[in-house]
Amino acid sequence: MAAGVATVDLNERFAAGRDTGSLLARLAELVRTLTGVQGTKKVQLLINGRVAAARFPGVSTGKPISFRDLQKPNLPVPEPPPYRLPPPDPAVKALQQRLIQLGYMMRGDDDGQFGPATQNAILGFQKWERLPRTGLMDAKTNARLPRATHPVPITHGGAGKRAEILLDRQVALLINGDTVVRTISVSSGKPSTPTPPGNYRVYAKIPRWWSTPFREWLPWALPFVGGIAFHEYPLVPAYPASHGCVRQAFSVAHWTYNFASVGMPVKVVSRS
Repeated sequence: MAAGVATVDLNERFAAGRDTGSLLARLAELVRTLTGVQGTKKVQLLINGRVAAARFPGVSTGKPISFRDLQKPNLPVPEPPPYRLPPPDPAVKALQQRLIQLGYMMRGDDDGQFGPATQNAILGFQKWERLPRTGLMDAKTNARLPRATHPVPITHGGAGKRAEILLDRQVALLINGDTVVRTISVSSGKPSTPTPPGNYRVYAKIPRWWSTPFREWLPWALPFVGGIAFHEYPLVPAYPASHGCVRQAFSVAHWTYNFASVGMPVKVVSRS
């Protein structure tokens, strides 16, 4: 170490891989660990004895970097993409009203226009009912919808608001007084970085949360264990895909944020 800069020389495996999030998290962990050593303020990274200037997307490692450098956002907060919705359709309005009855959409959402909110609600319905996860009104979904019942909590929790995250179904139940207020399609942690089952509580509400390890914005964040949180994300597939967090679509994340409060119980269930 010289002048507060620690130089570390690693092999090619450290910068290998196609998962951008894992690469950036690896770098953040290294920098945070080394700058925790007394007197170390920055880290100069070498790969096989050479400066690795452009191996980590969005981060220049050509010069020594500090953990504070990684904490500085370098991206704008993501905005929902512009949608051109189709004209109102009576059949779509009837579908939305049924989804409102079942708690997949909220009162006032029945505008008759088939858009992301309706598609997300259909996907949530399919997940709860254990149907193919198409997000479309296919034959099986259309047949099940008239005889479906309102989702109920997996566990008894008494009065007050709480959430259940059902990993097998990939849905979150937002509950008040043991009544499911809304069922939301989510994407939890993938097998290599799973969302841990257990009982937790929301410990903060952060409208714009910058993830230092993964170098990205996590809007409408509700962290409930470590750095794992409910949050908005542009890509919410029908299967587990995150680094542990619970991703939600643009159409529902702000609603969940407003529903929750600091201290709200969150139960993560493996099998429902």
